[in-house]
Amino acid sequence: MESLARRLGLRTDPVIFFVSAGCTLLFVLLLVVFPEPIAEAFAVGRRWIVTNLGWFFILGVNVWLGFLIWAALSKHGHIKLGRRDSTPDYSNLSWFAMLFAGGIGTVLMFWGVAEPISHFADPPLPGVVPYSEQAARDAVSIALYHLALHTWTIFTLPGLAFGYFIHRYDLPVRVSSVFYPLLKEGIHGPIGKAIDIVAILGTLFGVAVSLGLGSSQIAAGLSALFGVDDSVLLTVGILAVLTGVAVVSIVAGLDKGVKFLSNLNIGLAVALMVFVLVTGSTLFLFRGTVETIGLYLSNLPRLAFWNDMLANINPTNEPWGWQGDWTVFYWAWTVTWSPFIGLFVARISKGRTIREFVAGVLLAPSLFTLIWFAIFGWQALQIDGIGLAIREQMGPQAGEISRAVAESVPLAMFAFFEHFPFAPFIQGLAVVVVAIFFATSSDSASLVVDMLCTGSDEPGPVRQRVFWGVMEGLVAAMLIILAGDLGLVALQQVITVVGLPVFCLVFMMIPSLIMGFNVENIDSVTVGKRPRLDEFG
Repeated sequence: MESLARRLGLRTDPVIFFVSAGCTLLFVLLLVVFPEPIAEAFAVGRRWIVTNLGWFFILGVNVWLGFLIWAALSKHGHIKLGRRDSTPDYSNLSWFAMLFAGGIGTVLMFWGVAEPISHFADPPLPGVVPYSEQAARDAVSIALYHLALHTWTIFTLPGLAFGYFIHRYDLPVRVSSVFYPLLKEGIHGPIGKAIDIVAILGTLFGVAVSLGLGSSQIAAGLSALFGVDDSVLLTVGILAVLTGVAVVSIVAGLDKGVKFLSNLNIGLAVALMVFVLVTGSTLFLFRGTVETIGLYLSNLPRLAFWNDMLANINPTNEPWGWQGDWTVFYWAWTVTWSPFIGLFVARISKGRTIREFVAGVLLAPSLFTLIWFAIFGWQALQIDGIGLAIREQMGPQAGEISRAVAESVPLAMFAFFEHFPFAPFIQGLAVVVVAIFFATSSDSASLVVDMLCTGSDEPGPVRQRVFWGVMEGLVAAMLIILAGDLGLVALQQVITVVGLPVFCLVFMMIPSLIMGFNVENIDSVTVGKRPRLDEFG
């Protein structure tokens, strides 16, 4: 394998690179040759996981959040991710923009209107009447539960582990390095390579699912703007074009490509949010933003541990209940992003303390998410008609966005913008924002997957990075073709199955970090020394 890598001009670990690439290409080939059996296999796997292990996903993320809070507030919170004299490479504003754009920007654009409206029309909590005021409050609370603190917990824990072991111990830039206290030099052997391969495959599939959702939303936007047929062919064509944009950014590199697109996109996203605030029901939204803080904090303990355990008492229900389709899907999907986002945020967070890292990565994007849903979510709910009496007075106008969501989830954001001034222009701008979020997700993931293969934070040869960018687009295209009209259902099945082994890997990062903290000499940290690898025995 080494000689083949040299002949191809690659600078990488040949086992990790070729096995990961081979597994990805094999999966694509199987999708082409045996689409129905592959789809059925993922459907069966997903059904077993959400039925028997849904509780494990829900409990696990809460455990991770508790650990992060402890780590930030403990005596180890002042330890820098790197040498004592190291300083951050990016300003706080650029750091936050890169965190957000490389994280869940596409998710907020996709679900910012669709999720609150979905829960408003079909409340998941028992005894809540659809379209009622209580349904509206619960809808916003549940959306925030899914996309605020808990989502960023799934990114923050791996990011902390990568930043700690890679920057502090000068270990290779790989997921396996996190497990040095447990495996010692075994991180360089078969077990370590297997961990890195699982992380790479999980990242490719996680990003591919997101790219599939983003492409379908852009296709829905173009259909709404120009009346073109919202077909699988259009979605795949959009995917191909935007993969090309991502490849250009990949070639430019992290500082030029990703940083520029991230700063541009966060500016456009904030502009969209301010536009909705100013041209929408401004006073209502200001009051709603303040109230949303209280709703989120008061409902969070109940929602975080809600496991829908009574769902299978009713034989007409699916045995996994509502959360199998929503919360478990979210956590499985998000955790496949965690090696990518974790390594990405660790790479851009060198020189920051553990306390600063946890506060920044966990709290800042969560606060932005809260404001986003408070503005987009409440405005959408008001347009749709909050309260049964109000909906009765609205007549045929009531439920316009609900009907759009029922017809096509990707269409939700564009149906929402039809109720604002300059609707075609704003819808077009929304398409651009989703497209750039798409590009930043793809190029960031490609750079990180390349790092996992090379074991270095220095960019590998351009051909390596471009290869992974093309692979992400190819997997996404095949998933879209496999999904057909079922779209989101098929993507849920694939990502839930892929997410389970990655979820288990992330769980094992906690004992590894605790072992690392236990060998820290606080006095040596004060004078800028690092702990030694041989201190692990």
